[in-house]
Amino acid sequence: MTYQQLADYAIQGANLFRRLGFKPGDGIAVVAENHLDTMLVFWASQLAGLFYTPISVQFQAGEIAYILADCDARLLISSHAQQAQVVNAPQPIQIDLQTWRDAISGESRTLAHAPLEGAEMLYSSGTTGHPKGVRAVQPGAPAGTVSDLFKKRLALHSMTDDTVYLSPAPLYHSAPLRYNNMTSRVGGTSVIMERFDAQRSLELIEQYKVTHSQWVPTMFVRLLKLPQQTRQAYDLASHRVAIHAAAPCPQEIKRQMLAWWGPIVHEYYSGTEGNGQTAIGPDEWLKHPGSVGKPILGTLHITGEDGNDLPAGQEGHVYFSGGPRFEYYKDQAKTAGAYNQHGWSTLGDIGRVDEEGYLYLTDRASHMIITGGVNVYPREIEDVLVIHPQVADAAVFGIPDAEFGEQVKAAVSLVKDADVSEADLIEWCRQRLAHLKCPRSVDFHESLPRHQTGKLYKQKLKAPYWKDPTTVP
Repeated sequence: MTYQQLADYAIQGANLFRRLGFKPGDGIAVVAENHLDTMLVFWASQLAGLFYTPISVQFQAGEIAYILADCDARLLISSHAQQAQVVNAPQPIQIDLQTWRDAISGESRTLAHAPLEGAEMLYSSGTTGHPKGVRAVQPGAPAGTVSDLFKKRLALHSMTDDTVYLSPAPLYHSAPLRYNNMTSRVGGTSVIMERFDAQRSLELIEQYKVTHSQWVPTMFVRLLKLPQQTRQAYDLASHRVAIHAAAPCPQEIKRQMLAWWGPIVHEYYSGTEGNGQTAIGPDEWLKHPGSVGKPILGTLHITGEDGNDLPAGQEGHVYFSGGPRFEYYKDQAKTAGAYNQHGWSTLGDIGRVDEEGYLYLTDRASHMIITGGVNVYPREIEDVLVIHPQVADAAVFGIPDAEFGEQVKAAVSLVKDADVSEADLIEWCRQRLAHLKCPRSVDFHESLPRHQTGKLYKQKLKAPYWKDPTTVP
């Protein structure tokens, strides 16, 4: 699609919203797979100054119904494939995505009002409890108004009108949506995959001479599991910036990607809330392996339970000050819980900084296992398991233990035709970690309940073990 076509469709869509009586600050919701027309809807909502709420197609009908009721969107757009998931939706206006172009075809291609900036209201992935809508920006600013973080990201990754951006992740997640937004605003080209496929992504880099791309660590793992002959079959010379975020990346996986792709792998740490961000380039990372970088937005703090700063090297809660404020829609308690007495905000992560100010994430506070009075962070164990040549994915969590309170449990999915036992994987960990951190048992799954953005629905794995905490299955 050309920019002229995109502009025409976006203007027609914005005019439709106005004709339907939508005012700046109203909202629309979209439930659809990656499809070119979702971007037409997105840009129409932006020009009309609306909140845009994309909803994960991986959510079940009940989860989708919760968001549709909570977000107060006036209009719902859904794809054919998702129609069965949105029955009895409360939105008074509903449109099939496949008929969107027909719905706007009678509208003028001249904007009937001054162009405004819209805003996303994205929902958290809901790894614990109900997902919550995040409002970090209010719609209605003059067209062209962008945040400081937007400008910093463009400069950080040298994105200009010659950028060719490969987008392999779902557009209902914040990072792909925002980076496609950025690419369009600077006049670059977006190559959007309908769904991620490791080999296909390499084909597209060669075919379109992709310059920039964005990934999550599970995609790196799948790329590295491709046969060596396949990995070396494509010309990736145009590829100069590969960005990853959204989930922790095991150090060994990142080393292997750097060895394959060269010093083009960049990482950042942020969240849908946009309250702060750190970033690190490939050369810095090799000097500070495991770090997610230094702040480029906001001031970083590592705090103790009292909310005050800890010295370098000590683990604590990760907070930002001086960044944009945000709120969880219709949840004052959750919003208040994200801020401490100093007005600093957190995403709920645990970490430390070194003497040079580089941040290292340990895990999420809610994932910590306390076994025999010792704090164990699952991420460290997951990083060891996932580099086993026969493990495709891994999750670690605590289950009840009569003696120690909790014991360490692993859940894994294996590569095709794998031949590895529970005892093999436990021994693999014991050779690399303190024994108290190692799994006492391993569950095998065909696949783990992971969001396409890389986030793991760990609660679904834990729940069966905590129905009766006095009994260890």
